[in-house]
Amino acid sequence: MSAAFDRQIRPVYDALDSNSNKSAVVACNKLLKKYPNIILLKALKALALVRQQKVEESLALCDEVFATKPTDDAVLTAMMHVLRGLGRQTDIITLFENAYKQQPQNGELAIHVFYANVRTGNWKAAQQIATKMAKQFQDDRFLYWSAVCSILQAKDPSTPATLKPVLLKLAHRMVTSSTVPSYHSADRLYVHLLILRDLEMYDDALTLLDSEIGKLICNTSLTVDEIRRDIKKLKGLVKEEGEVAQTRILEKKDRNWLEFLSVLDATFWDVTSVPEPTEEAREACKKHITQTQNLLQQVADLDGLKDRSGMLGLLELEKRARQHGFSTDASRTLSLAEKYFMHFGDKACAVEDLQPYIAFEGDDLAQWTSFLETNKSFTSASEVQRGINVFKLVRYNLLESELTPELESTRAAEYTAAYLECLPYGKSLPDTELQPADDLAILAGHAFVSAWTQSKDEAFLHSAVSILEYGSARSKQSYRIRLLLIRLYHLLGAPSLALEHYRLMNVKQVQTDTLSHLVLSRASTYSLSALGDITYMSECMESSQIYMNNSQETAEFIVKAFELQKYSQVSEFIEFEDRLDNSLQRDLMKLEHVRMRMAHEPVNADLVDMELIELKFIFDRVHYDNRDFDVTPNYQPRCSPSFSEQTLPFGKELSASAEWLSAFLKTYVKIFQQASDLTDTVEDKLLIGDRPKPSTAPENQVPLNDRLAKRSPEEAEKLTTEEQAFYEYTTALSTWLGPYHDYVRPPAAVLLAEAAKASEQLKSGHSPKPPSSPANGSSTNGNGHYKKDEEPPAVTEPPQILFKFFDDMKERFQAVVTTSHLPPALLHIATMTQEAFIVLDAETTRFKPAAVIKTNKFNALSSSFKELRTKASEVLKEFSAQLLQLAEQAATQETRKSFVESSKSIQISSGFDHDYVLNVAKKTTDARRDIYKGIGEGITKVLKTHS
Repeated sequence: MSAAFDRQIRPVYDALDSNSNKSAVVACNKLLKKYPNIILLKALKALALVRQQKVEESLALCDEVFATKPTDDAVLTAMMHVLRGLGRQTDIITLFENAYKQQPQNGELAIHVFYANVRTGNWKAAQQIATKMAKQFQDDRFLYWSAVCSILQAKDPSTPATLKPVLLKLAHRMVTSSTVPSYHSADRLYVHLLILRDLEMYDDALTLLDSEIGKLICNTSLTVDEIRRDIKKLKGLVKEEGEVAQTRILEKKDRNWLEFLSVLDATFWDVTSVPEPTEEAREACKKHITQTQNLLQQVADLDGLKDRSGMLGLLELEKRARQHGFSTDASRTLSLAEKYFMHFGDKACAVEDLQPYIAFEGDDLAQWTSFLETNKSFTSASEVQRGINVFKLVRYNLLESELTPELESTRAAEYTAAYLECLPYGKSLPDTELQPADDLAILAGHAFVSAWTQSKDEAFLHSAVSILEYGSARSKQSYRIRLLLIRLYHLLGAPSLALEHYRLMNVKQVQTDTLSHLVLSRASTYSLSALGDITYMSECMESSQIYMNNSQETAEFIVKAFELQKYSQVSEFIEFEDRLDNSLQRDLMKLEHVRMRMAHEPVNADLVDMELIELKFIFDRVHYDNRDFDVTPNYQPRCSPSFSEQTLPFGKELSASAEWLSAFLKTYVKIFQQASDLTDTVEDKLLIGDRPKPSTAPENQVPLNDRLAKRSPEEAEKLTTEEQAFYEYTTALSTWLGPYHDYVRPPAAVLLAEAAKASEQLKSGHSPKPPSSPANGSSTNGNGHYKKDEEPPAVTEPPQILFKFFDDMKERFQAVVTTSHLPPALLHIATMTQEAFIVLDAETTRFKPAAVIKTNKFNALSSSFKELRTKASEVLKEFSAQLLQLAEQAATQETRKSFVESSKSIQISSGFDHDYVLNVAKKTTDARRDIYKGIGEGITKVLKTHS
């Protein structure tokens, strides 16, 4: 193109670079009037439109440019971004393949074809193009690209088992045919070893590893050293590996714990490698134990206070010796634990290090506790951590008889007093630092929760919140304190405060996948979306950003790993991408968002159709649970349930499980299937982006409707009583209404004709009229009477379970109100009943037009709907009135006074006094009042919205 045109198009690029997409469209339109046949302008305009989320307009331009089979770099780059934005990754492959066919000597285009296949995980095609490039361009890196793709194809679950060894042998041939040896770099050696390991060619692998350069690479590359360990273990060379590790520990002063584990594994190999060891093997093992004990003692003496590996090794050795019946000194573990504590008891890791070894009983427990108590001191800043560790270790071994509310309350007061005593040691620290006494506040919170578990006296929870809020205010970066407060505020019915603490943790990026379950599991129970407050809905959307980034960015990391020949990172990025794409938490959040959205918006065709397609995709996935449940501190005794288990709001896991997701997906997919006009044929025609890769799981090979109908005991077990009732209710409702939906639903041909008409309007420059749909109260011919040759199905009475559901919920609600349960139980019943009413509206919207009822002789059906809605409305209005009444009682002077009185035993500081606790009480009771009031008023609004 001319220099003059380059100057004219520059503003378009500038607008796109600055994300001024509207300006870019205006500039493109201006130039297109002057140059109507310039493909680059159309591609850039399509890109700007995609970024503006104007999908329909961009599609027409995209298809027009795509049809020209461009070869220009600028057009290809722009189109790659357009197609990626539309989710059409397969078309990106076709785009570059078409360009490469026209310029077969262009190596850059060949590489782009390879990268396009890599982005979609199309390893077979990627391997073929890499092999072709290796032959054509004589570059040995393409041989490794081909080999890595063969390995990845062999690992793919969809690859037949008989083909996997063939692919690995092909990869082996590629690597060995390279003119440059694999030990040229650590990553190439890693690929070679990976192939040899999977082909069980262990001797060849060991030959490579035992060479001078192989040993050098192992010393400098952790990934290669890791695969070396794996190969040695598979070959059965555990003893030899133990000898190597021993040399590294003594001569190279290597303190990698993996080396110590290798020594320990080798020590017991004679008795662990066979089912029934002989007497000779046991004698040999005894000798090895003595030798290893001497080695570890030598390391411990040599390191002193510098490193704890030797001491930990001695503890682990003694533990294993006891397991296999070799230990003769009953008190050795105790003496080793005491020695370890004397050396490293002032380190934060001491408790975690010791816990696997200190499950003492009887006299040993009494001696261990006495020893710890003599080492408890908070007289100086350096002693704070040691004193905290004493409290934790003593608490860990408390007996069940010692966990009474009175004793736990006394311990909580002791922890609180120690906390307030130690706070001055961190007074000079900046706000960005943790307070050294934080764990004492956490211990106090644990003790109060334990006391509440025993007594069910809510006053103990008030005390726990008081001390933890005080600790959080003085250690703003202590996420561990906030984690406890999140759990307790959910329990106390103050979800706004739980969300506030979650946001103050400043969770970012992939942490939202591992931690968002803390506030977003069963979030619809605490959401005020029905009232118009979309705080929780927004949190779902914000937390979902990592998954959008993953779809757009991680594939580029994989491409970059190939480009930089960092082959050991390829599988890591692929696993990362796969685990995020199929994250259980991602889809739990999505389902919660759908439930909240239905309470917030009227049910219409756009909502139903869009959510149906996405939920069906989710239903086909095999999920990974990436959530972190261990991040919440647990300092409860080993004989007691954990802190997380003690603070379950519904008597079930707060964080819903895969079985829970499956049950609710079945419910909503079935509901939306019936409420929607979309069939599989229509969906295929209207879907813009690529379909997700189909799962190879055997259960997903069963037809969709059969899977939706399947009920499993595992699913029922994970549901609360109310959710189980809702599950049965929706099943009965969809079964009853299924034949009527099928009769009234318009044929696929009608909908496709409307879609084609809309597409033509778009291409001609006119804004298409939205297609009408029974889901929003109308139909193409106005009455839904398409099957004129068939008689409508006979109207039957609604199942009694539908009426019984609302009666049962009313009964449960009254029972909870009268027994003074904590708020979550009450809110759960109310929101589940509200959800059942919304589902009823979604299922019956199709039949609201009078013409549909009259033409199809559904008068009796309409009467049944009215009867059901009346029953549901009466129950929900009663719930609303009672919740509003509870809201008035929740934040009174009396409730705040009671809150403050319950915390009197720990108000022993001028900062932590009556006024401070009163402020906490006001926040907590106000939050509880707001949720009662919000849910109560929200029910009233839902009844109007879905009337």
